[in-house]
Amino acid sequence: MREKPLSRIGDEVLRIRRDVSRAVEGGSAPTGFGVDQELVTAFEAGTLSPAGRSELARQVARQLPAHWSQSNTLAEAMTRFIDHLGGQRELIVWLDGYPGPPRLVARLYVLMGLLDQYSENPAVVTALREYRERTPYPAGLEGHLVPQTDDETLAGLSTGIEELLGDGELGKAAGLALATTDCLRRVAARAAELDPATDDMGEVMDHTHRDIREAASES
Repeated sequence: MREKPLSRIGDEVLRIRRDVSRAVEGGSAPTGFGVDQELVTAFEAGTLSPAGRSELARQVARQLPAHWSQSNTLAEAMTRFIDHLGGQRELIVWLDGYPGPPRLVARLYVLMGLLDQYSENPAVVTALREYRERTPYPAGLEGHLVPQTDDETLAGLSTGIEELLGDGELGKAAGLALATTDCLRRVAARAAELDPATDDMGEVMDHTHRDIREAASES
């Protein structure tokens, strides 16, 4: 995972996701949901085998998109595990160390964090709105966008990625993510004209696009 996108997402990745995931709070946990607490305990003790670590990473990656429906017992175990790693940012870095679904999920969460932040930037929203006046539904985003563009548009794409992950649709989640990064690469120059503080958005989206594409090829 490239450092620049990671450096932009802050430390509270899952807190950001809870803020924009209210639409799925009424759902139920997906099949395979949960984390083996014996694996967590062994990991904390430093006795977990490499195979056990890979399995724990797989379970954690599967659970993250359904954090909104975890039981109190699982929430406590996950909090303890994340604290052991050093925080939510460190959790993402740890998952990225395991090829396949864990790495892909980690990189998708980096993008989700970026989208949530860009949603709050008027220059990015304006640049996207202007682009959609010429191209209402950019390639790969058909069915994921409503006609109007506002400060909920990118956050909505972020939620859509997480919902696909929660359904176990990793390929579709990666496809939506790649289409989103490609769209933002196209509006980056205009956003920078409107707000010089966004002048690295194109570079960040380039890095993120490559990260997700590489991880998807492993999954």
